[in-house]
Parts: sequence; structure tokens; C-alpha cells
Amino acid sequence: MGVEGTLEYLSDLLSSVKKKKKKKQTQTVALKIRMDCEGCARKVKSVLSGVKGAKSVEVDLKQQKATVSGYVDPKKVLKAAQSTKKKVELWPYVPYNMVANPYVSQAYDKKAPPNMVRRVPNTATITETTVDDSYTIMFSDENPNSCTIM
Repeated sequence: MGVEGTLEYLSDLLSSVKKKKKKKQTQTVALKIRMDCEGCARKVKSVLSGVKGAKSVEVDLKQQKATVSGYVDPKKVLKAAQSTKKKVELWPYVPYNMVANPYVSQAYDKKAPPNMVRRVPNTATITETTVDDSYTIMFSDENPNSCTIM
């Protein structure tokens, strides 16, 4: 790398320092909002449309779901929805084939839309600890000292 390459590198480095402002990514935020009537749905839609960066707002009264798309921050959308004094949470449901055990008591929900279950942490991927491993080795047939323990 010659002198010109070094100067070009430093120039690019300094110009990138000035351009700290990043463009926000388009996001889709889904919320579960308790709505009883069309008036509630209109109120929620008008409040969520007022969120800075919201491009489209869809409200599904039957599923109690509101979806906001655009250059939005999920925390700001949640806060705006909570300002309606309705019970609000992020959309808790995922397709049942995305969950390792969809019929676990925490995942199964009678109120869930068809083919959906509640999002739960994946407990099936917990690995054994070294303590568990040492107990299995202690009583293993390959361990020559296992007979003295038994």
C-alpha cells in the first residue's frame, strides 16, 4: 500500500466518522390489543398511525391484532398503544411448527389463532452441565473405579 492508498484509506475513515447517522430499517411490529368494538379499533388505528415513521397500520378486530409497518421503533409503538388505556402486549403467537414442543402447557393457548401457539423459550436445547457429565462417568462401565463406588 503506497502513499496514495494510505491517504485514500485515511480519507475514507475520516469521512465515515462524519456520517454517523444510519438509516433505520423497515420493521413490522405486531401487537395484541384488547379491542371490543369498531370504535376501539378506529381509536387504536388512529393512535398507531400517529407514530413517527409508521407507513401502514392494519387492525384485525377478530384476532385482536394490530400490525404497524414502516421505519418504527417497537418500543415507541408499544408505548403509543399503551396510551390508549387498552391491554397491550407484543404479538405472543408463532406458527406451531416453529416451536419444538407445541403442546407444552405454556405454549398451548385456546385463544390462539388457528395453527399458532404462544411463543415460549426453547427448553429442549438445554445442554448437560459438567456436573451431570461427571455423575455419568462415575457410574459408567468404562470407569475402573466404579465398582468401588457401587
